[in-house]
Parts: sequence; structure tokens; C-alpha cells
Amino acid sequence: KAFGGWVKQFKHASSATNTDMTFSVFLPKESESQKVPVVYFLSGLTCTDENFTTKSGAQRVAANLGLALVAPDTSPRGAGIEGEDESYDFGTGAGFYVNATTPKFSKNYN
Repeated sequence: KAFGGWVKQFKHASSATNTDMTFSVFLPKESESQKVPVVYFLSGLTCTDENFTTKSGAQRVAANLGLALVAPDTSPRGAGIEGEDESYDFGTGAGFYVNATTPKFSKNYN
């Protein structure tokens, strides 16, 4: 529970990245009885869904406004591609919103 609402984390099989992906959701109390507006937060470089959920404090504001928050992890993790973990700013955790064209990355980085 957080600010009268709930923070939940989910995992799903992604057809875009061919890996399991996670996302976190904040649901305000109002969501129990009615539809509520949703704000999507796309984290940047090296962030996971947990960075926003644990560090931003946005749930307090969202609870006051009756907003749901969705924070997906924006990087494929566990693809097992040679070289993807050699640098923090490219590969696992890079969080770029592009479709890779280099053959070794194009299966997972979409």
C-alpha cells in the first residue's frame, strides 16, 4: 500500500524484445470503483521500473489527483547477447526507444 493506493509489479513475455519484461503500476484508491486516467513514465538511461517507483515520490501526487501510474522497464534484460553488458550506455539498461538494425541486436532491442 502507498498513499491509500497500491503499487504492483508485473512481468510479461515481450514479443518486441523476446525477453521477459517488467512494469510497475500505482493504482489510486479511486480505481477500486471507477476508471481513472493513466500517466505512463518511460525511464531513461540505466533505469528500471523500480527507479521511478521507489525514488520519484510520484505516487503521493498521483493519489491526490486520482491518477494511475505505469512505469515499464524500457530495456531488454537477459537477452544474452555478447557485448551487451560491456558499457552502461549501450546494451542492457540503455533504455533507448529505437529498433536496432545491427543483426546481433535486432532480435531483442525493439
